[in-house]
Amino acid sequence: MSMQESGEMYLETILVLKTKNGSVRSVDVARALSFSKPSVSRAIGILKDDGYVKVEDNGELSLTEAGLERAGAIYERHRYITKFLSEVLGVPHETAEADACRIEHIVSQETFEKVKEYLARGKD
Repeated sequence: MSMQESGEMYLETILVLKTKNGSVRSVDVARALSFSKPSVSRAIGILKDDGYVKVEDNGELSLTEAGLERAGAIYERHRYITKFLSEVLGVPHETAEADACRIEHIVSQETFEKVKEYLARGKD
């Protein structure tokens, strides 16, 4: 499957919840995203079939190496875009977070690299 925005959102959510709570189940993902349990189950099934997610016998979700790589890349975009919007443009943090959630899935790699370069220059 070419990863769609929703798939990326699921992977990022699993990564964040696993980091925060130590373990994550479908119900946690449903709660975090305000999606129905059947929708989440369907999406997790697709991500599992595509090799991004493993579902343990006890229902715990974990990311495969490919899933971890993809989720990490999306989360990195989220962090940098949020920082750029809030610190450089002065957008309120809550708004920057919400906008970053949308932008992170559609921004080109070229533009994202320029955002990273810009933020890195500010540290010198």
